[in-house]
Order: sequence, then C-alpha cells, then structure tokens
Amino acid sequence: GCPGVLAVLGLEAAAPGECELTRLLQDKLQYEMRLQYMKHYFPIDYTVRVQYEEVLRPSNITRLRNGTVSEAALRYLWFHVSSQALLRIREVLPEKHPSWKYTQELCQLFDALGEEYSKYRQTDVEAVVADLVKLIHSAGAEGRSKAVRPKALLDNCLKVMRMLYGVPCELGFG
Repeated sequence: GCPGVLAVLGLEAAAPGECELTRLLQDKLQYEMRLQYMKHYFPIDYTVRVQYEEVLRPSNITRLRNGTVSEAALRYLWFHVSSQALLRIREVLPEKHPSWKYTQELCQLFDALGEEYSKYRQTDVEAVVADLVKLIHSAGAEGRSKAVRPKALLDNCLKVMRMLYGVPCELGFG
C-alpha cells in the first residue's frame, strides 16, 4: 500500500500505550530527580562502563534519520539502549542505595514499554537498527566500552525520548 501522510512526514504513529508510558517516564526523568538520584547520591565523578553502542545521543538519532531509518525503528532502538543503560546503573547499586528504588521504578516503566515493543519483530526494523540491538545484547562487545556518568545516561535517554515521542505523543516540554 501507499505510505500514509504520517509515514511520509516521518512521524509514524506511536501506540497509545507508548505515549502514556513515555509521559510517565518524562515525569520520572525530571531534571531534579536525575540530579539527585544519578549525581548527588553517587561519589563525585562516578562513572559506569557501557558499550559504545549503549550510548545513544540526539546526534545519533539525527544521523540515523538522515539514513532514512523509520521512527518506529528508532524508538525500538531507544528502548533497547535505555533499558540496557538502566541495567548498567542498577548493576552497581546495592539494594540499600538511595537510588535503588528510583531505578526500580524506571525499570518497571521500561518493562511495560517492553510489552509494547514485543510486537516488533527483528524483520520490522531496518538492518542497521537490528544490528545495533544485537550488539547491545551481545556480551562480546565489552572491549569497546567507555566510562559514562549515570546522569549522562539518563540525560540522553530523556533527550532522545523527547526527539522520538515529543510530536507523536504530544509530550509537553516542562
């Protein structure tokens, strides 16, 4: 069939469930919360090791968009990268850590988003995205890691989320 107007504009509709969850995530990722839970509650200049592929910045999205990757595939990529970043942060937190509960709440939202994305098959997303997602989940890529501050990981998560969901989900930028 012909692509609809939305697809031509590059704004493939996001599912209502995705929009609801990204709004909740946006609330949880407010600046004050990221600052407190991901910076103040960690030692100064604390970093976690992540794979290169686990860092997704707005510039990466812009590049992929220019490479005509669909918005749906970009959201799928963002979901995998963000979930993984969250796992990296949780790996270093003991349960008694003041940020533990906060990261758990974020994880629950991502788990719910995972349900939305479980409908996607690898074949639904462009090869470039499918390959990135595979890399993210392959343990063998550990060699190409970098040190990133926990807050920076969540900053990226929020910025990219706003790029990808802002228009289709009408996220207000508070």
